[in-house]
Parts: sequence; structure tokens; C-alpha cells
Amino acid sequence: MSGGGKGTVVSRIRERHPDLWLSVSATTRAPRPGEVDGVHYHFVDDDAFDELAASGGLVEWVPVYGHRSGTPREPIDTALAAGRDVLLELEVNGAEFVHATWPDAVVVFLVAPNPDVQRRRLSDRGTTGADLERRLSEAAAETDRARRFAHIVVNDDLETAVDEVDAILFGSPRPRS
Repeated sequence: MSGGGKGTVVSRIRERHPDLWLSVSATTRAPRPGEVDGVHYHFVDDDAFDELAASGGLVEWVPVYGHRSGTPREPIDTALAAGRDVLLELEVNGAEFVHATWPDAVVVFLVAPNPDVQRRRLSDRGTTGADLERRLSEAAAETDRARRFAHIVVNDDLETAVDEVDAILFGSPRPRS
């Protein structure tokens, strides 16, 4: 869900588990300030994205807030074949596709504690106007769909949310330093 804190929680989980392999999504949207191609996303144009989708090179892809994002298949297959755990940061639609592809995948739905916090988080990262309102509206529908997932974590306190996700993924939280 937008504003749920996925990026922040993923970053903290990776600090605790540096060997965890993070999938980098492909997107047709322009980079935000500070985002690096190949680190935050693979920023591609519409033609390159179409080619990836048509060739089966994406595990999933969905339209997201006026652009398209998807998960490249080859790096995940390579990581899994090497016995590595893989972490994906996805919106609800993408998570549903991934869970259909890998039914034993552990899916965690991260949610903001309330719409006011969600609005603030989105505003703080530069989402404004019609884009902000669309994301908030869609988040309500995503929350209803979250009931399909085995794990829902309310991100009202970052350290608690990270501990909960860590426990879901790895069985017990790491001690805080």
C-alpha cells in the first residue's frame, strides 16, 4: 500500500539480513530525486517494458498510478537457483501475481496506521494533488484485498513493524542494537 512504509521496512530488514537478495523492479515512471537506476528501479521506456512483458521476462507487471512496474524474472530465478532468499517490494496487485506464481511465498501486507499518517507519508515524499488523492483512494481498496494475505503488519512504529516483519520472515526478530 502506498504510504505503508514498504521501502523503509525493506531497507531495515536488509540491514539485519545483508545476504537477503532484493529484487529490483522495472518501471516506466521517471526517477524521483535521489533514485538510482539499477538500485531503486530499472527505469525503462515503454518499448523496453513492452518487450520484457511480451517475452515472459516479467513475473508480474501492473499499471501503477499512471505508469507500469514489473518484476524481472531472470534475476529471481538465478537467485532462487543459487539457494538465496529473495525479497520483493510490491504493490497489492504484484503480490497477488507473485503468490500465484510461487504459492509458498511469504507475503506480508504493510499498512499505515490510519489515513492521516498515510497522507503525511505520501506528502513527505513529494506526492501531491490528484496523484495523492488517487493513491489514498486506491489504498482503501487495497486494504480490503489485504485480508487475503496471511500476514498484515500495521506500521505505526517503525522498529515494531520491522521486528514483526523480521519474525514473519525469519522466525524471530533480531535484537536491536
